[in-house]
Amino acid sequence: MGAAGGTGHASGGGAVHRLYRAGGSAVHALPPQCKIAAVFGFVLAVVATPREAVWAFGLYALLLAAVAAAARIPALFLLRRLLIEIPFVAFALLMPFVAEGERVRVLGLSLSESGLWGAWNILAKGTLGVAASVLLAASTELRALLLGLQRLRMPSLLVQIASFMIRYGDVIGDEMRRMRIARESRGFTARGVRHWGVLAKSAGALFIRSYERGERVHLAMLSRGYTGTMPVIDDVTATRAQWAYAAALPLTALAVCLTGWTL
Repeated sequence: MGAAGGTGHASGGGAVHRLYRAGGSAVHALPPQCKIAAVFGFVLAVVATPREAVWAFGLYALLLAAVAAAARIPALFLLRRLLIEIPFVAFALLMPFVAEGERVRVLGLSLSESGLWGAWNILAKGTLGVAASVLLAASTELRALLLGLQRLRMPSLLVQIASFMIRYGDVIGDEMRRMRIARESRGFTARGVRHWGVLAKSAGALFIRSYERGERVHLAMLSRGYTGTMPVIDDVTATRAQWAYAAALPLTALAVCLTGWTL
């Protein structure tokens, strides 16, 4: 009963993730495997582009802006989700100061030329990659992404692991919240290093509870006929026209990349 209740809660609560933005655009309607392959090809083209081709990254940004417009994803929605790359931005901003090589003067500061190019390379390619991933997540439900990975022949075990991580992430989060409330109801508040022992014991208890829940869920699955593979309830196939529509993004990016190497 506990396993079944956990399964129902997780599947109900994790059906729609925070990055997803429901819509009826042509991008939303594309089969997930088409969108995954398109984003993967686009990112490969961006990474392969020489960092000196600054104009190329501007074109890539315009391509993503066109996809966002087609998917009806607001710019503010996209920009807020890009905040996840702030740690990489901070690292990139330090590179001109710590990298070796020839120095140049910029606004009175002595900066490494190779460090400046390295910072630009990380910022441009990282931002474009994150933006493409955010657009994929904003236009595709998590369950559809997993089905798309199955259609692209990703190893079944990896897909199942990702599925359970998504399905039970909220359940573990709720368990952590209940444990925190229980500690606070007993007058405990973490204020320093001397309280780390209590937090470590809580983490250990959470691990044991999660492990036991996993065993119960596995036994419940076996009792329902699980043989190592998850059944595909609705298999999403893609037409040639849909593949062609999705291929427009990576093929255009490939043309920009090749042009960047030839100029």
